[in-house]
Amino acid sequence: MMERFRTRKALLALTAASGLLLTACGGSADTGESSKAADRHDRSAGRPAPAQSQYADERDDRREDPDHLSTFALDVDTASYDYARRALADGRLPDPSTIRPEEFVNSFRQDYERPDGDGFSVTVDGARTGEEDWSLIRVGLATRTAERTGERPPAALTFVIDVSGSMAEPGRLDLAQESLAVMTDRLRDDDSVALVTFSDEAETVMPMTRLDGHRDEIQDAISDLDTQDSTNLAAGVETGYETAVEGLREGATNRVVLVSDALANTGDTDAESILERISGERREHGITLFGVGVGSDYGDALMEKLADRGDGHTVYVSDSEEARTVFSEQLPRNVDLTARDAKAQVAFDPETVEEFRLVGYDNRRVADGDFRDDRVDGGEVGPGHTVTALYAVRTKPGAEGHLATATVRWLDPGTRDPHEETGDLETDALRDSLRAAPSRFQVTAVAAYFADALRSRDDNHHRIPGAPAGFAELAEQARALSDITEDGAVRELARAIEQADQRRD
Repeated sequence: MMERFRTRKALLALTAASGLLLTACGGSADTGESSKAADRHDRSAGRPAPAQSQYADERDDRREDPDHLSTFALDVDTASYDYARRALADGRLPDPSTIRPEEFVNSFRQDYERPDGDGFSVTVDGARTGEEDWSLIRVGLATRTAERTGERPPAALTFVIDVSGSMAEPGRLDLAQESLAVMTDRLRDDDSVALVTFSDEAETVMPMTRLDGHRDEIQDAISDLDTQDSTNLAAGVETGYETAVEGLREGATNRVVLVSDALANTGDTDAESILERISGERREHGITLFGVGVGSDYGDALMEKLADRGDGHTVYVSDSEEARTVFSEQLPRNVDLTARDAKAQVAFDPETVEEFRLVGYDNRRVADGDFRDDRVDGGEVGPGHTVTALYAVRTKPGAEGHLATATVRWLDPGTRDPHEETGDLETDALRDSLRAAPSRFQVTAVAAYFADALRSRDDNHHRIPGAPAGFAELAEQARALSDITEDGAVRELARAIEQADQRRD
């Protein structure tokens, strides 16, 4: 689950880079720093990004140590956290295999500084824990706010709706219909939608259709959806992409939106095989996949793999309020994308860091040497998003000075030009304790500790240093933070931890 890094005796070069995920349908405003990053890419392709630090003059005398690099594609998924909350509300502990800590962490609002234009800001901060020499370090990446996007490109959305028999359960197809109806009212006249359904076979119910003058027709098609037989998810995805390509709009954001419980039981049920069948359309036309999971029984692993390999992300909804938020607020607001194939690389200073562990991102790891290989998939993120990576870091006794450099790399969605942004952290910037850290940092830590506690029932996973003694103490911390932040999402986190405490084995 986590990476451990050995210290070598020789002096080692500091390098850094953290590349991000995202693509947009408009041009990215280039900064001086990103221009320099592009120049560095030309000179040093295939090598870790050089550190922006006082060690620059020594760089030629040091050998780069890959054991002090951590590279991964960033992820804005939140489905794991929302599905865990659903399981706890239903009176059961979630299966440890469905717990992805990064999706818990990324479910909460952050207060990172936003960039002036397209691209990312990089925030690196940290706090010491109660365990000797162990600290938590947070790498935060933020895109411009959604309110500053101006006139976004039109959206061309292909909805692929699961109408199999399992979707008849309340809170599945009925929830999807209600949500799509609300979203149709929120989209602009120059947006367009297509509708594909699947059970044992797939059918294009409506080809790509402009909303202007056709809203009633689209609403009627949504209300007429009814459940049928088995779940041939592969046929649905394949037909969905074919329909999206047929209705492809140049200059628009073209996206497939898959709404399903992902309980595939007919046809191809392997995510890799399904995606291979539509890989040409996905890569050639840049069509991204947005997965919306529903249902108390939910194929979490399959949906998550589809979204990761389909250059998209997933959410999970269990009630009308959550569905309205996703369909009528998040999706319409974020059909514009900011960056594509974003990756992150963090370089830890071998002179001050003994070892480190990345919390989560288990299936988003990228080979260190592929950080600047733009053929390697990263992630996609839109405006208004933040992405957080949390590390447990053990420093050398008495160590002082530079700790880490984080770099995010992404491609401009229009030109495919690469850009990078970098942030650093020194030992003297570490807070003395978690309680002395900013409240949003503490929320990040509590979310990570909660995920770790739910997953630690599996002996293959390790506890994060500084974790509270149990759910009860963690819930108390969450309740205190909900009072400080006055954030309803943090109150829900406290409630979920209390439910876990009541239902633990």
